[in-house]
Amino acid sequence: MIKFTKMHGLGNDYVYIDAINQNIENESSLAQFVSNRHFGIGSDGLILICKSDVADFKMRMFNSDGSEAEMCGNGIRCVGKFVYDKGLTNKTTVKIETLAGIKTLILNTKEGQVETARVDMGEPILEAEKIPVISNENPVKNLNLTAKGEKFKFTCVSMGNPHAITIVDNTENFDVEKYGKVLEVDKAFPKKANIEFAQIVDKHNIKMRVWERGAGETLACGTGACATAVACHINGLTERKVNIELLGGNLEIEWNKDDNHVYMTGPATTVFEGTFEI
Repeated sequence: MIKFTKMHGLGNDYVYIDAINQNIENESSLAQFVSNRHFGIGSDGLILICKSDVADFKMRMFNSDGSEAEMCGNGIRCVGKFVYDKGLTNKTTVKIETLAGIKTLILNTKEGQVETARVDMGEPILEAEKIPVISNENPVKNLNLTAKGEKFKFTCVSMGNPHAITIVDNTENFDVEKYGKVLEVDKAFPKKANIEFAQIVDKHNIKMRVWERGAGETLACGTGACATAVACHINGLTERKVNIELLGGNLEIEWNKDDNHVYMTGPATTVFEGTFEI
C-alpha cells in the first residue's frame, strides 16, 4: 500500500508521495496511473518528495503522460506545505532540490500549517540555446510561429523549463487547446515548450492561460506565471511586480531588480489523503 496526498496550487493538482519513507518504483508509469481522472486518483501529474544530498529535500515531478519535468512552481509550494505539515521539517525556510536547481521557499504558516509560500524561483534564462529555442535572437522577443492558420509572436523564457509567451486580446474566449497542442511541439522547441497566452490588463495586472507541455491546459502554472511576468516586462508592457490571474486564482510575481531573481507568492492546499495498491 502506498500512502499519498492530493494537493493543489490554484487548481494545478498533483498526487504527492513521500518517497523518503516509502519505496517507489516505475515512476513514469505510476504517474500515468495516478493522474488518470477516470481510473486513477486524478491529477495533472505526480510529485515525489525524496532525500537530497544538497538541500533539505528533493522534488521529482512527472507530467500526466509520464514524462519527467524540471520544475513546477505550483507544485513546489505544495512540497513546502507537505514537508512542514507532516513534520518532516520544522523549518519555515526550506531548500528544495529540483532538476532546475535548488529553490528556496519561505513558508507562511497559520495554526501550525502552511497557507502560502514565497518561492525564490532563481534567475530567468533568456539565452535561446539555454531555453532551448531555435532562434538567433537573445533575448528571444520576436519568434514568429504559425498554428492552424493563425500567426503568433512569442517571447521565450526559461525558468528551468521552456516557456513561450504570446499576447492575445482576450484570454477568456481564446481556444487554448486548438493552438496550444500544435505550438507545444513546434520544431522551434527542441524539448517542446509550455505555451502561455497572456492578456495585458494594465501595468500591474495580467490574465494568463497556459498549455503545459505533457499535460495540456491546466488551471495554473507557477513557472509559466514567472516566465510571463518576465516576458511582459522586457517588452515594456508591465512593471517588475505584477498580479497574474490564472483560471485557478492569482499569483504575485516579482522580478527583483537587485538580484535578478523572480519571486512567486501563492497558496498551497491539501485536498485529501489515501492509499492505493499497484
